Amino acid sequence: MAAPANDAEEISEAEEEEHKLPPHPTTPQQKSRKDYAPPPYLIANVDLDFDLREEACTVTSRLTVTPNYGQLPAGAAPPPLVLDGRKDVKLVSVAVAGRKLEAGEYQLTDKTLTLSGLPEGEFGVEVVTELKPQDNTLLEGLYKSSGNYSTQCEAEGFRGITYFLDRPDVMAKYTTRIEADAAAYPVLLGNGNLKETGQADGGRHYAVWVDPYPKPCYLFALVAGKLAMKERHFTTCSGRDVTLRIFVQERNLGKADQALESLIHAMKWDEDTYGLEYDLDLFNIVAVDDFNMGAMENKSLNIFNSSRVLASPATATDLDYSRLEGVVGHEYFHNWTGNRVTCRDWFQLTLKEGLTRYRDQEFTSDMNSRAVKRIEDVMLLRASQFTEDGGPMAHPVRPDSYIKMDNFYTLTVYNKGAEVVRLYETLLGKAGFRKGMDLYFQRHDGQAVTCDDFRAAMADANGVNLDSLGVWYGQAGTPHLHVRTAYDGISQTYTLTCRQRTPPTPGQPDKRPVLIPIRLGLLGPDGSDLPLRLRHKDGSVEDLGTTGVLRFETAEASFTFVEVGPAEPVPSLLRGFSAPVKLEVEGQTDEHLYFLLAHDSDPFNRWESGQRLARKLLMRMYHAAAAAAPAANSADGGHEAAAANGLQGDELRARVELACAAFGGVPDSLVEAYRAVVTDPALDGSFKAMAMSLPTLNELMEGVEGGADPPLLHACRLALSRALAGVLRPELQAAVKDNSDPPEQPYRYAADACARRALKNRALALLSTLEDPAITAELLRRFREATNMTDEIAALGCLVELSGPEREAALTAFYDKFTHDPLVLLKWLGLQAGSNAPGNLERVRALTSHPAFNISNPNNCYALLLGFSHSPAHFHAADGSGYAFLADAVLKVDGINHQVAARLVAPFSSWRRYDPPRQALMKAQLQRILEAPRLSENVFEIASKSLKAA
Repeated sequence: MAAPANDAEEISEAEEEEHKLPPHPTTPQQKSRKDYAPPPYLIANVDLDFDLREEACTVTSRLTVTPNYGQLPAGAAPPPLVLDGRKDVKLVSVAVAGRKLEAGEYQLTDKTLTLSGLPEGEFGVEVVTELKPQDNTLLEGLYKSSGNYSTQCEAEGFRGITYFLDRPDVMAKYTTRIEADAAAYPVLLGNGNLKETGQADGGRHYAVWVDPYPKPCYLFALVAGKLAMKERHFTTCSGRDVTLRIFVQERNLGKADQALESLIHAMKWDEDTYGLEYDLDLFNIVAVDDFNMGAMENKSLNIFNSSRVLASPATATDLDYSRLEGVVGHEYFHNWTGNRVTCRDWFQLTLKEGLTRYRDQEFTSDMNSRAVKRIEDVMLLRASQFTEDGGPMAHPVRPDSYIKMDNFYTLTVYNKGAEVVRLYETLLGKAGFRKGMDLYFQRHDGQAVTCDDFRAAMADANGVNLDSLGVWYGQAGTPHLHVRTAYDGISQTYTLTCRQRTPPTPGQPDKRPVLIPIRLGLLGPDGSDLPLRLRHKDGSVEDLGTTGVLRFETAEASFTFVEVGPAEPVPSLLRGFSAPVKLEVEGQTDEHLYFLLAHDSDPFNRWESGQRLARKLLMRMYHAAAAAAPAANSADGGHEAAAANGLQGDELRARVELACAAFGGVPDSLVEAYRAVVTDPALDGSFKAMAMSLPTLNELMEGVEGGADPPLLHACRLALSRALAGVLRPELQAAVKDNSDPPEQPYRYAADACARRALKNRALALLSTLEDPAITAELLRRFREATNMTDEIAALGCLVELSGPEREAALTAFYDKFTHDPLVLLKWLGLQAGSNAPGNLERVRALTSHPAFNISNPNNCYALLLGFSHSPAHFHAADGSGYAFLADAVLKVDGINHQVAARLVAPFSSWRRYDPPRQALMKAQLQRILEAPRLSENVFEIASKSLKAA
């Protein structure tokens, strides 16, 4: 039984009104969480028959339907059965209880099939539809990719196959028969276990698949095609043999091994960590080139975007291998957190995605460096999710309303959702979290449930009250945590006074306090962790060890530690980033940060201290450079961040370097701190690479009030990199030399080998900013002599930021080498798209007509078009040319694939973060997009909400 919703989860009428959007030509309907009602009918069994033919495909769906009597008033007749559909699905026939209906006996619209006058009790419905998968550019439902049939049904793609109750709380057992030409489609795959195969007339064959576990229709999958296969086996903890297979195009068979290896690791990890065993005899993975998402967890038939699941040393980087491991784990872990227990409605999406993202993060941490993985996850959260939280598309991890659910597969639902799950583990400990997970599966296996059900299981399993965690689910925005410290040397007490606030977001002007677990330590004068003895209000003292967790859940609270001395400690707060908040420590000095960077036992906070020091310096550089520009360049005559607007290239570089020189340049103390990191033999190479990486542009923009000038901020970041590279050149060159493997040494994807490559390539990237001809020549040599993609792409990534013959030679050589490998050419497109080299917009424009670019392929659009938005110099060009280019692309892609087009709109949604001239230019493009005829609901929702923030 679900726990009752608390006040924080209710949606007021005022908030609902705030969420309403301006009218759209096709009058899209907004769905609200408060309107949820259980389905009027349940479907016990689904028998599907696919007759796949070149001109059209016929789908026969036989449903066993029962009124959901528990939801009907006593004695009431069952209501009409309204099945979801799509206008490109042709209805051939419909029968109820074995009788074929005439046209006047049902109601058909572009989106629904309504059946009335239904019999009481259980009855059968047969629906026959006709599809043309070859014309399905939306890549939803059943479509063709590279000559093969594939499906994508999450969130609402199943209605593109047949008429159905297309919602996650309708769970049924599926039997699927697939028939196709045996020569053209020798592989026929479905969900569950393979029950039967055989030959049919006319050179055709068939396969019958049976899935014994009830599932929602979004987990249905079918693949038919000419595919090569690799196979492995896994013995479960109870001794069952499971066959593992991956299906790819023949040319990609050499890139399939890592996926199977990662799958085996994930299956073993889930058994060891959560006691969760795989439940079928077969697990299939299929790689598809044309796919809107990264991957899909369809029961026992995971379909992956080829770019996420194929890897070889010659074609994939260490980062690709790591992401592959994570995404294979993610989709496998969904077998329990998403498939066996699924979400009641799409508003609860984070129930499966946030939880499974947390699980894949933990899996990857255990397989590699936990400290580095945590830093990577927080960097992504801060650079992108915090931006989402502060923009017009801000929404809770459990959204209250949507027009197109496809638009809510966001970093908030996934990554912030994972952080909310991590709060449970921080508060309950690993053992308590495991107890909660065990109870969750015990209670809800085979059910469609809610976030409240998950929270109730965690609370009940541990005998604690977790009601205040519910606020995180219903409240958008990033909380700000302010901490003031006070030390009393006489009584040797140390007090932390904490305050929190969450800024207003669209539809939520007033915020409640959230439960923030603050993991902390106190460092003594020698850098060691002091014992933590927390005094409670009743005078009792609790021993927290040397790292403790404070439960902060009010607007303001104080925590006092006793027996702290004889000197004032340095606090290490929010260790491991124990809550997704923005932390400000009152009175924290540079000396404190240098001390933490040198001594903190928490690797995350050691890295964080260096980031804070770099951020402070970069903000000082930025404001000095902006203030030095002539006031005439400012659009409003006094807006500092707009002051350098219009400067570019050498002029902008000179302005930044002159302004930095005016306040003495890079402090010696920061240089020495970086030198200590680079040369410390005890530090992991991957951690060193992270520590030498400057804060991202998105993070830095948070520190610019009134709106940032991205090209100027990028110039400051580049100037600091150049300055550090200049003074640390000997150390960086030594790091490159000491971590370069001999050419005969084979590539290994292992933590130690990845660490060496990460440090070497980070040092090279810093050195490349010096624009020294000798270093540029070395980069070109390393590019040509690279024996693995990690080193090859690292060198090319440096060269692509430089102007000159070396850049062009490397780009040409890379293209010639990988002309016949479209997945590798995505890297080639992406590097050029995001480059800040002069004149790059024209290069990107030309690439839209290059043979390597296919606008109908989502990966191509993400690499080139969305990749262009990552170039601060050109996307944010002062004349608005970059904005106009992307808006043109949005409108063109929207006529092909609505989901992809909606993702291309996203960079415009953060317009409020930029200076006034750029705000006006971005809003003008959003308006142009909204005024376009035949705009999709996907694009309309994001563009209208973004513009409504004005």
